[in-house]
Amino acid sequence: MSDNTLHDAFFALHHGLPRQGPGSDTTSRRLLAAAGPLPARARVLDLGCGPGRSALLLAAEAGAQVTAVDLHQPFLDELRQSADARGLGDAIRTVRADMADLPFPDRSFDLVWAESSAYAIGFDTALASWRRLLAPGGCLVLTECEWTAEPSAAARAFWDGHYRLRTTAENCAAVSRAGYTILTVHRQPESDWDEYYGPLAARAAAADPEAPGMAEALAATHEEIAMRREHGREYGYTGYVLRPDTPGRSTRPGTSATPRPSGS
Repeated sequence: MSDNTLHDAFFALHHGLPRQGPGSDTTSRRLLAAAGPLPARARVLDLGCGPGRSALLLAAEAGAQVTAVDLHQPFLDELRQSADARGLGDAIRTVRADMADLPFPDRSFDLVWAESSAYAIGFDTALASWRRLLAPGGCLVLTECEWTAEPSAAARAFWDGHYRLRTTAENCAAVSRAGYTILTVHRQPESDWDEYYGPLAARAAAADPEAPGMAEALAATHEEIAMRREHGREYGYTGYVLRPDTPGRSTRPGTSATPRPSGS
């Protein structure tokens, strides 16, 4: 079986799902509010937008002009259709691009947004490479999967094979080294995982395991869902709202560099 076959099976399994990672409209609104007031017709960059749940919310509720970026063209097509259907076609443009090589000038956006997508290039790389895109006073909002308790051997082995997790304190330290002020650290609730895994599990149950590459895609999906069910207390997603430091100040007044996550 080729890598392309597995790739196609994976995206067939995920096509049409409301989310491509743990999240909720409630969490998106909370992170958006923490970023503070935005300019009129704020320029927002949604990276790894998937089918565009966040992009649609940002355009509809923040009145933003959203540039939505993903490498998977079918997701962008799905977002385009949803935006047109909701009367948001003029507020959202889609761009097929790599998050690691973005074709935008410096200081182009008032808000850079990345829910469940920074892992594709790594948290530290995201912090370093996306900072240039922020206009003065702009914010970076991203979510990251982290250890929330001492991991078991099984959980560590699973995640080390996919993406090496760190603790909130370690990621806050990375944020500080990268030169950002921490505005908010928000531990996402278990219901955010349910919004992702519920529809995905239903889709997996209905999938044809005889389709090319699907048996392997299903096995990986079932393993991932089982890991969450059995070891979910050991890891979770955390939302970060960040602003590049101003000279002479490294943290917002009243905020420590490693705050206790809200919602925990």
